Amino acid sequence: MTGVRHLWIARHAEATADQSALTAAGERQAALLGERLSGVPLAMISHSPLPRAVRTAEIVSAHLPGVPVQVAEELDDRFPTDEPAASAAMITRFTGPSVAETHELVITHAFQVAWFVRDALETPESRWRDVIPANTGLTVIRYFPGGRTRVIVFNDLSHLPGQLRWTGSPPELRL
Repeated sequence: MTGVRHLWIARHAEATADQSALTAAGERQAALLGERLSGVPLAMISHSPLPRAVRTAEIVSAHLPGVPVQVAEELDDRFPTDEPAASAAMITRFTGPSVAETHELVITHAFQVAWFVRDALETPESRWRDVIPANTGLTVIRYFPGGRTRVIVFNDLSHLPGQLRWTGSPPELRL
């Protein structure tokens, strides 16, 4: 593998209490994320099969005409340490260098975002719970040939106005 993989990772937008749909704020978050990503040369959008991630991907992809969208079962909302095979499959599928330079978007859940970051930083498995992404928080990790990995940004919320940042999070997590 001789190319750099730019993995763009976003947590889904804010969901309703039963997690079956996005809230009005979540719909807006997803649209703003799509606008933010409209200038990125994305080759693929992969997303969790759960409704909140599916809807987020639908809204985001409307701003990225021609970019293929696919469901990725590995991105399901499971505790990474409770489902090690799924976590390993997710890391195997989406990380590491690529054949050519590529940009990919993954829309998933808080636990999976945290696991990607923990893996990239090579921290102990127990540390994934210390990484808390916001709804539509954008994380970018670069995977270089030779095994070098760099977390470029974690939880970027610059595409959201203040009232849409940290929605659904307890007050102590809001900045």
